Amino acid sequence: MSDVESFLAGEGLGSKAFYRFARIIINLLCRVFWRVRVTGRENIPLTGAFVLAPVHRSNIDTMLACTVTPRRMRYMGKDSLWKNAFTGWLLSALGGFPVTRGTADREALRRCVYVLQSGQPLVMFPEGERKSGAVVEKLFDGAVYVAIKANVPIIPVGIGGSESAMPKGSKMVRPARCAMVIGQPILVDSGDGSRTARSSVKVISEELQRSLQTVFDEAQKSVEPRTLKRSTK
Repeated sequence: MSDVESFLAGEGLGSKAFYRFARIIINLLCRVFWRVRVTGRENIPLTGAFVLAPVHRSNIDTMLACTVTPRRMRYMGKDSLWKNAFTGWLLSALGGFPVTRGTADREALRRCVYVLQSGQPLVMFPEGERKSGAVVEKLFDGAVYVAIKANVPIIPVGIGGSESAMPKGSKMVRPARCAMVIGQPILVDSGDGSRTARSSVKVISEELQRSLQTVFDEAQKSVEPRTLKRSTK
């Protein structure tokens, strides 16, 4: 599937209507089951593209991320999930677009840049796979790279409590208080757009890591003040 095809797959009126309906259900679930509290919602841009960069401790983080704004968020997904026509339509309607696992990372990054350049917000977990614990470790460069290429801001998001609601390896969710803290946008400078300097990616990645640790600490403190304490080593 080409970049254009993967983007247009979820752009029909039916897909957008389904997303609005699904978001209502997810919001209700988050409020009732996880008692989600969101702080800093004013930091989410009302228009234009941006990269939403949350910490990642649970499979429910994707659902939580879509509640921060009524705008439809876009997500990457492995292309095998699109082999079934109905499942593919469902995932596209929910904002997903396929990327091929096992191929060069630049293909996935190119599609992310395409989505951002189309004016839509994109969710990328800069830690990559789900982590555990209270420390934000060194980040992958993907989120910063695509933000620079598309010249859009990065919004750091700390999610507290989701690891208790659905720990890594768990197949069931459980009631647990969750909180999200949305940090100040990190602005990037794409220069002339012809190339992305490795030094720029490194500097912004370090800034993003610091911002994520700050908002993650705040989110954890509001839901679990005596747990997940950071190591002092």
